Amino acid sequence: MFLNKQFILCLMQITIGGVPGAGKSTIAKMLAKELNYEFYSIGNIRRKLASERGLTINEFNSLPENTDQQVDNYQTKLGKEGDNFVVEGRLAFHFIPNSVKFFFDCDLHVAAERIYKNQRKSESTYKTVTETYNALNKRMQNDIERYQRHYKINCYEIKHFDYVIDTTKLTIDEVLKKVMKIIS
Repeated sequence: MFLNKQFILCLMQITIGGVPGAGKSTIAKMLAKELNYEFYSIGNIRRKLASERGLTINEFNSLPENTDQQVDNYQTKLGKEGDNFVVEGRLAFHFIPNSVKFFFDCDLHVAAERIYKNQRKSESTYKTVTETYNALNKRMQNDIERYQRHYKINCYEIKHFDYVIDTTKLTIDEVLKKVMKIIS
């Protein structure tokens, strides 16, 4: 598809953060496959931990204790010991500081529509796009407060990232092409 065979010889760590519904997981999986890199989803790891406790991801994120520490330690170790991977996660840029850092932005109304159409089993079931939008805002506010409390970081501030891509009006293939062009 987009792969430059010479590119594979480079050692690279790529992290993708951004707003929910911006296409982080979709693009990270596609990018990892295209580059023949390992793919890690911090959200999937957190969803698994939530499920093991019988909680949705939103309930898990709202717990008063630091539910991030186990996953954060994993990311730190990965960043120190690994190469040729793509990590999708809100704070991956922080725990893997030598990575190429992407932030995917998206209009929150469009993001809510995307999330509503592609609801995950591990998350609450939303009945309307408006309900999804409200939950999205609440989730982002929770993220901001939680990460500020534990790490003094706002994961939605673009100053932490090397590249910002607004996915609002782009197709998945267009976003992938942009990312491939940047890293090549």
